[in-house]
Amino acid sequence: MYRAIQPANSPTHLPCLPTSSTCLQRNTPPLRYCEKIHSNSLSKYHPYYNNMERKEFLKRGFGSLLGMAAVVPMISACDKTAVDPTTTTGTTGTTTGTGSTNGSSATNCVVSPSETEGPFPTKVPANFVRKDIRDGRTGIPMTMNITIKNANSSCAALAGALVDVWHCDKDGYYSEYGGSGMQSVNFQSVDFLRGRQTTDANGLVGFTTIFPGWYSGRAPHVHVHIYNSAGKSLLVTQIAFPYNVTNALYTTAQSYGYTKGAQDTLNERDNVFSDGFTTELATVTGSNADGYTLTHTIVVNG
Repeated sequence: MYRAIQPANSPTHLPCLPTSSTCLQRNTPPLRYCEKIHSNSLSKYHPYYNNMERKEFLKRGFGSLLGMAAVVPMISACDKTAVDPTTTTGTTGTTTGTGSTNGSSATNCVVSPSETEGPFPTKVPANFVRKDIRDGRTGIPMTMNITIKNANSSCAALAGALVDVWHCDKDGYYSEYGGSGMQSVNFQSVDFLRGRQTTDANGLVGFTTIFPGWYSGRAPHVHVHIYNSAGKSLLVTQIAFPYNVTNALYTTAQSYGYTKGAQDTLNERDNVFSDGFTTELATVTGSNADGYTLTHTIVVNG
């Protein structure tokens, strides 16, 4: 449940804040609408956000509505204990961030959180049945191995499930969209970094992609939508990245085209993951020179 914050003499279409019992979810762009977290349904896009550029919102957003003095205590009050990934860096430059073990056994079997699909979902997922989703997009290679488990069967592997994935490129842009306030650069005519695969007998799908970049207001992430073999939607969720891995890449991979530097939003401050990301955190290992591998298990009610 959200309530609107409306200063005097202001328009009615202002950003929302959650009620006092929950944390601030929509505090930064580029997701310029109010969402319900942990719901399969996305609330309507918020016109205030839609009409503002990403950088402009940072200048005019909550600082002008509430004042930074009011925002900082509010965010701090929402802190939750998060699981820091185990991170190691070897002599070869390999970095490993260890994520969730959810789904590893019948006693460690919790349905993964439902998250918003965001403003850039794949328009016709059935058109992109492919393992290699790069479609010419450059960046450090990354292999994604995603396993789907069925909570209704004590976390047995779910075979025959359809798994759609999509994420931004190294510069923070999505294909199929653009030319608007949501994303100024127009990529409506291309379809990079989107794909669908069907789980095998072990519940596994694999994708060849690039390490995603970041954009202001969001921690690095991958969107996932899982359907059963009949096409019924089972879960929309997102995958979070260990910070030490992303920070190591973003601050050292300029020669690979990652020129924005360190991400501006941590998982703990992200407007999707800030309510807890323990079971959404992937294990990621690799190096800039050799590429990375992401491994993650998602648990659904199959």
